[in-house]
Amino acid sequence: MIIEIIRFLFILVGALTGAYASNIIRLPGLLSYRLYVIIISIIIGTGVGYVAGGVIGRRLVRTLNWVESNIQKIPFSELISSIAGLLIGLILALLISLPAFFIPDSFRFVKLFYVVFAFIIFGWFGVRVGGRRWEDLDRIFQARKPKAVATVGREIKPKLIDTNIIIDGRITDIVKTGFLEGTLILPRYVLKELQLISDSEDSLKRARGRRGLDILRLLQGMIDIEISETDYNDIREVDAKLVRQAQKMGAVILTNDYNLNKVAAVEGVTVLNINELANAVKPVTLPGEEISLKILKGGKEAGQGVGYLDDGTMVVVEEGRRHIGETLDVMVTSVLQTPAGRMIFVKIKDDRVG
Repeated sequence: MIIEIIRFLFILVGALTGAYASNIIRLPGLLSYRLYVIIISIIIGTGVGYVAGGVIGRRLVRTLNWVESNIQKIPFSELISSIAGLLIGLILALLISLPAFFIPDSFRFVKLFYVVFAFIIFGWFGVRVGGRRWEDLDRIFQARKPKAVATVGREIKPKLIDTNIIIDGRITDIVKTGFLEGTLILPRYVLKELQLISDSEDSLKRARGRRGLDILRLLQGMIDIEISETDYNDIREVDAKLVRQAQKMGAVILTNDYNLNKVAAVEGVTVLNINELANAVKPVTLPGEEISLKILKGGKEAGQGVGYLDDGTMVVVEEGRRHIGETLDVMVTSVLQTPAGRMIFVKIKDDRVG
């Protein structure tokens, strides 16, 4: 539709231009054919306007679509700060241009160049500076939002969630308990990564991605989730974007990713790792304690058996391979805490051996 409107305007301008041009044609011998000259000029102008309007209209529509698609990718805070920077730059340009009005009219081209140059340079500089300071503006907006306060009077920090913890699913159980307060922030780039995984050609990845989307919909009915449009186009890795955003917002990252946990710790970002939470709430088992255990399979070392507690903790049984399938009373000898979880080493009570 917009192309047809532009083309019509060009046709109108072309026809009027042709009619005007016919008035300035004063060739000898053509005075008796004045009407024909006017008609031909209008037809030529209309044709030129039709072609030029179509070409320029299509280019203009493509340009507008490109501008619209790129503006949608710009965070609102960055857009506002860029506009503010532009306005400040234009005001400065106006102030700088005031001496130009004292330049004599005989140097009007110098005056025009001075004013145009000042507005272009300061306008561009304002947009650049304003665009780079949008994160400060975003922090001001965040600071003006009402903060949820815990019962102990401590401010609850924003919580960024990553892709892994959504797919993991245990976050729903934590939310149900009420221990997770405040609003969860889901960055748009995390949601895009989740969508890419759900569209993967690999059936396993596709299943994990769709599970993550299902869990996300479930979470939206349990707790407030805010989708953040903030992005960092100069960074490719999602984990690095999360760390950067957490630094800028003063937020914590909610994850179960061991590597992200380590990187965030190096960058000084607080991480809430649900694996660490799970390990922390597991029952404490001390050396010398007796437990009842079913041995399910053999271990890595010769003669070892392996079983599991109700919470999933792996228990390695010394000389337990020959008792696979049996439920025995065993005694804890040592407990090993690893980044992946807790392992318990036990031996079979003497009265059951032999």
